[in-house]
Amino acid sequence: MKLSNAHGRPPPHRPEDERLGIGASFAYGFQHVLTMYGGIIAVPLIIGQAAGLSGADTGILIAAALFMCGLATLLQSLGVPFLGAKLPLVQGVTFASVATMLAIVTKGGGLPSVFGAILVSAAFGFVIAPYFSKVVRFFPPVVTGSVIATIGLSLLPTAGNWAMGGDADATGYGSMGNIGLAGLTLAIVLALSKVKSAAISRLSILLAMVLGTLIAVAFGMTDFSDVGEGAIFAFPTPFHFGAPTFHVSAIISMVIVVIVTLTETTADLLAIGEIVGTKVDSRRIANGLRADMLSSTISPIFGSFTQTAFAQNVGLVAVTKIKSRFVVAAGGLIMIAIGLFPVLGRVVADVPMPVLGGAGLVLFGTVAASGIRTLSTVKYDNTMNLIIVASSIGFGMIPIANPDFYDKFPDWFATIFDSGISSAAIMAIVLNLLFNHLRAGNTDDQSVFVAAGSARTVCPADVANLVDGDHVKDGKLIDADGEEVPVVDDV
Repeated sequence: MKLSNAHGRPPPHRPEDERLGIGASFAYGFQHVLTMYGGIIAVPLIIGQAAGLSGADTGILIAAALFMCGLATLLQSLGVPFLGAKLPLVQGVTFASVATMLAIVTKGGGLPSVFGAILVSAAFGFVIAPYFSKVVRFFPPVVTGSVIATIGLSLLPTAGNWAMGGDADATGYGSMGNIGLAGLTLAIVLALSKVKSAAISRLSILLAMVLGTLIAVAFGMTDFSDVGEGAIFAFPTPFHFGAPTFHVSAIISMVIVVIVTLTETTADLLAIGEIVGTKVDSRRIANGLRADMLSSTISPIFGSFTQTAFAQNVGLVAVTKIKSRFVVAAGGLIMIAIGLFPVLGRVVADVPMPVLGGAGLVLFGTVAASGIRTLSTVKYDNTMNLIIVASSIGFGMIPIANPDFYDKFPDWFATIFDSGISSAAIMAIVLNLLFNHLRAGNTDDQSVFVAAGSARTVCPADVANLVDGDHVKDGKLIDADGEEVPVVDDV
């Protein structure tokens, strides 16, 4: 006898295969889009500003990101043979690549060099995906946590720059008005996050940006005059920003980003599998990683960047309990539709920089906090993990605290290490291999950097009194025969 669900259909074999109907799927799918929208547009806004793009071109960059994120989400959630994990994973532009792309844009050849580096590094990622799914043990939380924390920390100066106005040469940069608008936007984010409505709380970033922009309009601090310039509807044009160029140093730095991205996506695949209650084995991980990298290889053709699974949407699945991958696929279709209307991208591009700065403090800080949360699961007692974390984050902060630190170094070296994320990733991976995998030369004597183990000690005389079979139960010492061993005062 076959059981049926409320819709009269047999229950799916896997929770993620449940179908909710078109209306419900698009409603919940739109919620996924709103949850990730701020994260998607942040990357093209950052890169567009660094590349000196006009409002119209930045709008195209945003539209391309949305279009490609939609396609990548469809591939990941629906899947085809050897591609796609067929899980409710939303794909978006990875934050891990921002610092590296900024270094390439400013010192390594502009946007064409960025796109060339993404194309080659993603193709490399596609090739190693099935092998990476088996060697992910070399990237434990001590590595991924250090890298993710550095990602957030390295982006916070960008949020500060936005809060001041975004352009150091512009009139009013760093003014009380700009910083006040950023502070007000931040206050709105915090206030909305405290609202009892879960829907409003989850949309606090987006709603704060809308309200902050309306306040800026009221005070004459923004201009939407260029929104009408350009096409309302347009299919993303291949190589709109020029044919990709290929520089070895830029490619090497983006390969590092791809390795980090593969690690993040693997973690998200395992997390969503646990939340949904479905099996995620190495084959499924490999399929998910291949979809990630194929989407990333195609992205630069249309003017977009490296793709990855969005962790905030993994959290949304956990909160809503809506596990269907077809809901996420509906969200992918919505993103494609939005990406086909550049006018929407131009509207977003004209959101005042201070508004983005106020929201960015929370957005980027959340990334850093995620890394810290990962690091909280790391074992520090009697290990060298503390120095791995300290050295990795410290090394990653050097180009952030001192942007001219590598100016005297060769260009190829500076391009790699000018990125805080690349610096932290290299240090974390190398030190993890050195201390946790290559045991030769390790000593039993504790280093000054080793976190001490438990402060509890047992005297040799007490240990000598124990016999085989003694154990503790309910706070009492029990011998092998099940009798309690009495505890007496010292005599």
